[in-house]
Amino acid sequence: MKFLIASDIHGSAHYCELLLKAIEEEKADKVLLLGDILYHGPRNDLPLEYAPKKVIEMLNPLKNKLLCVRGNCDTEVDQMVLDFPILADYAVIPVGDKILYATHGHKFGPATPPPLSNGDILLNGHTHVPKCEIKEDFIYMNCGSVSIPKENSFHSYITLENGVFLWKNLLTLETYNKFEIE
Repeated sequence: MKFLIASDIHGSAHYCELLLKAIEEEKADKVLLLGDILYHGPRNDLPLEYAPKKVIEMLNPLKNKLLCVRGNCDTEVDQMVLDFPILADYAVIPVGDKILYATHGHKFGPATPPPLSNGDILLNGHTHVPKCEIKEDFIYMNCGSVSIPKENSFHSYITLENGVFLWKNLLTLETYNKFEIE
């Protein structure tokens, strides 16, 4: 099964459209969205083509393909207009003999991890900065942001297939980082 993992659309119709093209191009079986889907939040500038209603129209038809966790900008009001659940604080996905703990990152992050076993993966969005770091007890990954990348990073997402994580530039679909689970 191939996953496409993305975060922080923040209501950008422009970057959501590019994400949909990437989902199609990647032939992703499932899409894991790590929160902050519709609202831009008070700390962020408005993203390009800020149009949450258009994002709703683009994502709702994919409801059977989407797995989502709640970001700090996602609310019960957002859930009322989306046809797929977005209010879970985390998702736990087996990857080989490891656990992928997917969460937005505002509650659990590299400095405040949930209980994990050695070699498990903590996967976040939230900071808008792509990362892959091997910590003492776990592996920390961040897919960056689809719409508002920070620290001169790419508009980005991750694919996961057969234990291989690939970080990709949303604008070119080119791979710029790779991590393989042993």
